[in-house]
Amino acid sequence: MVRQAKAQRILTHDQIWVALDRLAERAGLSPSGLAKRAGLDPTTFNRSKRVTSDGRERWPSTESIAKALAATGASIDSFARLIGDEPSEDRVVPLLGFALAGASGAFDESGFPSGKGWTEAALPNAEDGHSFALEMSGDALAPVYRDGDIILISPGAPIRKGDRVVVKTRAGEVTVATLTRRTAKALDLRPLDATQGERTLATSDVAWIARIVWASQ
Repeated sequence: MVRQAKAQRILTHDQIWVALDRLAERAGLSPSGLAKRAGLDPTTFNRSKRVTSDGRERWPSTESIAKALAATGASIDSFARLIGDEPSEDRVVPLLGFALAGASGAFDESGFPSGKGWTEAALPNAEDGHSFALEMSGDALAPVYRDGDIILISPGAPIRKGDRVVVKTRAGEVTVATLTRRTAKALDLRPLDATQGERTLATSDVAWIARIVWASQ
């Protein structure tokens, strides 16, 4: 009986790959998108890479998993919950309508939720204790985000080139865009609307910037 119990705890090839697929999905990415964000070859997590040409199972390396976790701001504990059939635990976070995000007093000086108008939502991948969510209204950010979509923002998550971010300026404007470059003096942002050109904001004009780590689409 003891031997059988131990055997049941051995992780399988499929469980590890399913967990990576779920990790990518939670971050709003494809397996190749997750690999790119982690600084790996885009094909690293593709299904075609999971079995060799002669039919042998190919496992992801510990290094590639560690980089995927770092890229999504996930912990090893949350990755473990994605393995097998154990449901992941959602966390209740503050929720605000996107149209109200630019209102005075909605955030404190650190970019954390403040003031009135906030409700709550239970969302996955909310490991950052300062995570908050914004609910889209209208189709100004379509087709990426549509009316009713919820995006989860993590102020504590590392931000890299290519990440989708929320930026609030000192003038009160709240922008959702893709970060294309970040220096000590400026941010280069690509609007989600492909018809608009890139925009540069001086760092001195930015109140805070935080990464979008999950979307409800």
